[in-house]
Amino acid sequence: MTHRAKLVALKALGRFTYDPKSPQVEAESIFDLASVSKVVATTSMAMILYERGLLDLEMPVVGVLPEFRGEESRRGEITFRQLLAHSSGIPAYEKLFLHARSSAEFLREAFAVPLKTQPGIHAEYSDIGFILLGIALERLAGEPLDRFCQREIFGPLGMSHTSYNPPASWKSKIPPTTDDQAFRKRVIQGEVQDENASVMGGVAGHAGLFSTAGESAIFANSMLDGGRPIIRSETVALFTRRQSAPAETSRALGWDTPSSPSQSGKYFSRSAFGHLGYTGTSLWIDPDRQVSVTLLTNRTWPDCANQAIREIRPKFHDAVMEALGETD
Repeated sequence: MTHRAKLVALKALGRFTYDPKSPQVEAESIFDLASVSKVVATTSMAMILYERGLLDLEMPVVGVLPEFRGEESRRGEITFRQLLAHSSGIPAYEKLFLHARSSAEFLREAFAVPLKTQPGIHAEYSDIGFILLGIALERLAGEPLDRFCQREIFGPLGMSHTSYNPPASWKSKIPPTTDDQAFRKRVIQGEVQDENASVMGGVAGHAGLFSTAGESAIFANSMLDGGRPIIRSETVALFTRRQSAPAETSRALGWDTPSSPSQSGKYFSRSAFGHLGYTGTSLWIDPDRQVSVTLLTNRTWPDCANQAIREIRPKFHDAVMEALGETD
């Protein structure tokens, strides 16, 4: 965690698995960030392209992804703002990996996903929306998401152990996420846990990034410092501000904000922003209190049945804020 521009705690607990002979988790252990990828990589890429005039938030997505238009006229109404704010009407999740065994087949499936609601009237967190967003951003940038993020985000911030498709030499430092006997028929370690991202080759707008707690804190501290040196403060403020529509949404652009009850606990301010990851990861940032908290776990081991992380996260965040004296 960071507090007032300083790293005040970096702790590791437990082992990679429940086996008492399993390696111990260390501060340098590298975790599958799952959906925290949406903000560290994809949303940051969107912010940079926005600053460069390549991304217009009100631009229809079909202007960049004409394959997405289909036969539903309302698909043409979906804007980049709505994809980022999860208000596009695209459903939350589809097991596209069951029908597509190549990246090309997967993209055809993703472009054809039927809308669940009219765009703009309802906020529903959507992996599929961010998959499409990632593809669109790659087209706007003219290069793959992972290459762009390495050059424009991870490199400038010195995040040398943050990567999509981590090299084989990192595997011993990466806790396994699942014993996948349903789809890939193997233990998943050092490759993305998310099946849809796996079929996409490990690089996707919604998941796929690996990082350490320390390097996630470096990124968070950059956001607390107004985005320096990668993004302007005005852009950070725009993307992390809660949207005014649809009604009662907690979503900013890419980011989430505290709701009630919140996985961030009860002490983060109204200006705070963060994100959760399916594998048991989270990142919450509070510019008012100048606090960031990174929590990385592999709660999906050996499968996704254990939901205790939902109780642990808010209690953990509350304990951190109480220890820092940031409870007023």
